[in-house]
Amino acid sequence: MILNYFSISFQNVAKKLDTNINKGISSKEALKRLLYYKQNEILKKEKQSKWKILVNQFIDPIIYILTIATLIAFLFQNWLEGFAILIVIIITTAIGFFMELQARQSLEALRKMSLSHLLSQVIRDGNILEVKTTMLVPGDIIILKRGDVVPADARLISVENLMIKEASLTGESIPVEKKTNELRSINTPIVSQNNMIFKGTTVFSGSGKAIVVATGMNTQLGKIQEMAINAKEEHTPLEKKLNRLSGRLIWLTFFFTIFIVISGIIRGNDILLMFQTGIALAVATIPEGLPIVATIALAHGMLRLSKKKVIIKKLEDVETLGATNIICTDKTGTLTEDEMKVQTIVLGTQLIENTHSHETHFLQKLKQRKDFDALVLTGILCNDVQLSIQERYGDTIDLSLLDFAEQNRFDLKSIRNNNPEIFKIPFNTKSKMMITAHSNIDGYCIYMKGAFENVVTKCNMILKNGQSKLFDTKEEWSDKVNDLASKGFRTLAFAYKKTISKPEKEDLLEHLTFIGVIGFIDPARKDVKPIIESYKKAGIKVIMVTGDHPGTAKKIATDIGLLIDNRFEENVFLGNAFQNIETLSKNEKEQFLNASVFARVTPEQKIAIITFFQKNNNIVGMIGDGINDIPALKKADVGIAMGIRGTDAAREAADIILLDDKFIATELAIKQGRVIFQNIRQFVVYLLSSNFAEILSVGVAAILNLPSPLLPLQILFLNVITDIFPALALGLGKGEKDIMQLPPKNAKEPIMTKQHWRTTIIYGISISIAVLGITVYSFFVLKLSTNQINNMGFYTLISAQLLNVFNMPARHLSFFKNEVTTNIWVWVAIVLCVFLTYLAYITPVISKALSLIPLSSNQFLTILIFSVSSLVLVQIIKRFGGTL
Repeated sequence: MILNYFSISFQNVAKKLDTNINKGISSKEALKRLLYYKQNEILKKEKQSKWKILVNQFIDPIIYILTIATLIAFLFQNWLEGFAILIVIIITTAIGFFMELQARQSLEALRKMSLSHLLSQVIRDGNILEVKTTMLVPGDIIILKRGDVVPADARLISVENLMIKEASLTGESIPVEKKTNELRSINTPIVSQNNMIFKGTTVFSGSGKAIVVATGMNTQLGKIQEMAINAKEEHTPLEKKLNRLSGRLIWLTFFFTIFIVISGIIRGNDILLMFQTGIALAVATIPEGLPIVATIALAHGMLRLSKKKVIIKKLEDVETLGATNIICTDKTGTLTEDEMKVQTIVLGTQLIENTHSHETHFLQKLKQRKDFDALVLTGILCNDVQLSIQERYGDTIDLSLLDFAEQNRFDLKSIRNNNPEIFKIPFNTKSKMMITAHSNIDGYCIYMKGAFENVVTKCNMILKNGQSKLFDTKEEWSDKVNDLASKGFRTLAFAYKKTISKPEKEDLLEHLTFIGVIGFIDPARKDVKPIIESYKKAGIKVIMVTGDHPGTAKKIATDIGLLIDNRFEENVFLGNAFQNIETLSKNEKEQFLNASVFARVTPEQKIAIITFFQKNNNIVGMIGDGINDIPALKKADVGIAMGIRGTDAAREAADIILLDDKFIATELAIKQGRVIFQNIRQFVVYLLSSNFAEILSVGVAAILNLPSPLLPLQILFLNVITDIFPALALGLGKGEKDIMQLPPKNAKEPIMTKQHWRTTIIYGISISIAVLGITVYSFFVLKLSTNQINNMGFYTLISAQLLNVFNMPARHLSFFKNEVTTNIWVWVAIVLCVFLTYLAYITPVISKALSLIPLSSNQFLTILIFSVSSLVLVQIIKRFGGTL
């Protein structure tokens, strides 16, 4: 039974865990408990071995087909053909293996760079010891100080201004003030359990002592990790689509082979010859180049992104990003700076926003006001941050006050030197105030900052237009502060008092003059809004999924352009709305599908949100960095983690890692993914239309009793040489310039739609017409020998296939200037194929193996004419037929 330790006193917690608050447990008892509770470790997904990564490269239907083709080739003693296909398999799997291995090595380097907190301070046998964090057990008394990572879930016993940064667990950007009092409600959510600390969070300031109540997999972090382990990982969309395509190719291969064999036998051809032809055509049907070109295209995209500081763990994940139409993202640190900044100032009756942009018209006026000077001066002097230290460290609010002062050209060192501190009352969680007293040339001055409701009780005057007046508008001010808080701002009130005589401590809290209020917020990153706009144009919906305050979420969402209007209820939903997702009405589900912001979201609810969108035919990407994001990162079609501020566990769960934590990198990755899918489509159409042309040409020639335009080894030459290089060039293309202006693909859309199959067939028929045309012309008109007719058809097929690459651009693009004609690799591939064909022609051994003989210049001219005619035919159909 799991106890709600936050709802009972720490004394009762100590009793239940049989521990002494002052002395802790004995070392002997700790050893007993360690045997029972096990080590304080979080289980991690078993790291894939190199062998497993290698074996996974072979688990691919296309590889299965190629393996079968290899076995068939060896069975019929076509050794050269068999070994050639085997080489293709080896190259394909080797590229995939080394690229994934490189990504995992990069991840391992990141893991080693991250800090490891191995020791914890604990009280045992009445002594303060340092023990390995893994050796902590429930009942241990731990001591925490600033900078420590909390080693286990624990109930607080005592605190001294303890602030815990829980963003990695709850999504809250503001450090949480901790107390020791028990909470009344047993249903208090984690985000509000302010007397508890949780494994993996960080001590931001202060110190404390706590009783360990849960270790290892029983901690909140452990439960989240268990959810991540149990979360079902989906196959990438590309894997699914290539698998479906492979299945279709198997059936097409079987159909064409049987059809050609039976047709030939019916027409009286030799049965053995027809079976050999059928086997050759079966091998021809299989696009040997598909896996190697797809792998190289993905690897090329992977390398491009690595230069942009984006690590892709698995090749197929590059394309998955391109298919993504919904991006769910955490807020803190991803969309925001993860630093509190001065955002709003309230002085007198005036509220000034966006004050971090210090050159605004409002601030120029404010600089002339005495109340503004008094406000900034209070922020500088009533402040714990040391200026003498090279790297400033302290409370994020104190740091932001100094940054704001510097932005407005206040000389911090000079002000502090001219106003030396006499004494101070530090901030504490009870008074929620900080007070300092300073001397200056005019006498003395007291400065105060803290929670509005506490500061205002000490003030009887208010500073207006440089003069102190009776503070009779406290209720009006209270409404203003509450309004700011409802919008997600963290507020701080400021007051001061001048005195001629040196103040005594009892004078510090009496008759102060109220100055004003500052609203702080973790502001949106400046590079995010343009990316959001780019996503909108690309048809990609960005959804903020945060554990933070709804008001804060709405403010940031508005700043980055996610929300445009001010209809709060219609735009921001709470995570608990997904508690019973199956019972929601159709109208409620429709609202969720259109929502852009979800606040107060737990890890379980993040999974529910992602699953909801996936079930509604969306490809979902998830960006996160914290412990609370791990299950969602695994559940999403593609998980994206931050490399710098991301936790080690988040990076482990993600598919893609942004090394520099820049949100803009996701746009680059999505664009690259779209380009890759477009390229894959192009070279699949190219390969299949070329292979279809080979089958059709040989099959029809066999049925009509014409000399075959292709012999088995010639088919191999085409498939391994002249098919692969142009297809590879298409795979390295940069894509259409307006690709991020186009809507994302339908999640269920296959690589080859009906339109693409129709296009493939038309391209294949056009090439076959040219090949069969020159075969008929050579047989009936030129009356050439069988060997010559074969060579005429063979060279025509090569030329027509090379020219087929220019059929790939979309119909609306110019024939002369498009992503194919401007792709330097296409021209390199064509020149290379022509060179290799010429090399085969002039090399005796190769020409003999391929049955090539010398042809006249007129015969080559005829080949060129028939080859070009196939390209012209396609372009006529494309431009004037209104198809393709």
